[in-house]
Amino acid sequence: MSETTSITPTRPYMVRAIYQWIEDNALTPYLMVDATAENVQVPTEHVQDGRIVLNIASRATGNMSMENDYIHFSARFGGVSQDIWVPLTAVMGIYAKENSQGMFFDPKEYENYQPEEESQASPSASPNATAPKPKRENRAGLKVLK
Repeated sequence: MSETTSITPTRPYMVRAIYQWIEDNALTPYLMVDATAENVQVPTEHVQDGRIVLNIASRATGNMSMENDYIHFSARFGGVSQDIWVPLTAVMGIYAKENSQGMFFDPKEYENYQPEEESQASPSASPNATAPKPKRENRAGLKVLK
């Protein structure tokens, strides 16, 4: 296996970091999404040129979950609450509304990436379901290494 395929993409980590930076500075985080990508669940009536820009400020969303493979939250569009699912592969960029500072991503970042296992969470999953995290063995103590 080549090193390229074994290294996880930086996009999920950068999205979370920039989101936190924008929120810490009392700015409004906007997420630009490729609405034509596979498994994207967004309100299609707001898509323009195959893209949608979503306000992902904590005050504008509910039940936000940013994992390594997707972003999921609920938001109101025209007064109607909708569940939004965005695979990280569809995230084009994240930036602050007020000053446009943020980051846009290389669209080829995921081309050679081979995930070890498929995500169990998807838009077809129950809205209240979250991706189960692998449980660590609960063994305290030291282990002797030889």
